[in-house]
Amino acid sequence: MNRGRGHVPESALLPSSQLSRVPSPSAVLPHPIFCLITDRALAAPRPLGEVVDAAVAGGVNMVQLREKDVPTRLLVDLAARLRDVTRGRALLLVNGRADVAFTVNADGVHLPSDGMPAAGARMCLGGAALIGRSVHSVPEVASSARAGSDYVELGTVFPSRSHPGGATLGIAAIRAATDFGVPIVAVGGIRADNVGPVIEAGATGIAVISAVIAQADPRKAARTLWEALLAAGDRQPPSRGEVAERPMRRPSPGRPHAVHG
Repeated sequence: MNRGRGHVPESALLPSSQLSRVPSPSAVLPHPIFCLITDRALAAPRPLGEVVDAAVAGGVNMVQLREKDVPTRLLVDLAARLRDVTRGRALLLVNGRADVAFTVNADGVHLPSDGMPAAGARMCLGGAALIGRSVHSVPEVASSARAGSDYVELGTVFPSRSHPGGATLGIAAIRAATDFGVPIVAVGGIRADNVGPVIEAGATGIAVISAVIAQADPRKAARTLWEALLAAGDRQPPSRGEVAERPMRRPSPGRPHAVHG
């Protein structure tokens, strides 16, 4: 049986009868943000839902479902499974697919740098939804802030497994990006031993993939990063991006509580 990147185990799927839309309150960005970006190939042979569940138990407070090669129906089923895992425990955003986010009542959508405008995504999902954007330069941070993104994911900060040999931005880009009043989530090569400089530069949080998903004990790996993130935050005043006026979605201390009823 072919179990390549296009395969989603039956255990991860939910029947359509279990998918429903209910009114969702405004999602609130946690502070600090600890985002897990999914990669089921790295999770294998473990079910992705199992790995995400462990990571959330270890401290992850935002999950970004990013499985670009999955057909739409299977992506909806997988998103529904992660909605169940994260409900009341962590935010769930779907990468690039506002339609899937709407279908499973996710907390929002994370847009690629060349994806649809934030305003269009908000029209699809409503004013309560979180809209994030991947950015790769300080000018892109500025334009995303003006366009109404609730946060930006800036990278690649350090060399990473997902972008080997690619260009990196370094800490200086994070420091410059804090001028635009939008929370910065640093991504790319983030580890417990370099979280401190990232937060000191002004990042609101971090996003990781292999540092948690590829580990034998994702709960322990997440806990180590979470503790490093908290320790770094204790040494820092709020960054400019954290204190800017952002109606309904200002970062709040600690982990999100009851993001869905």
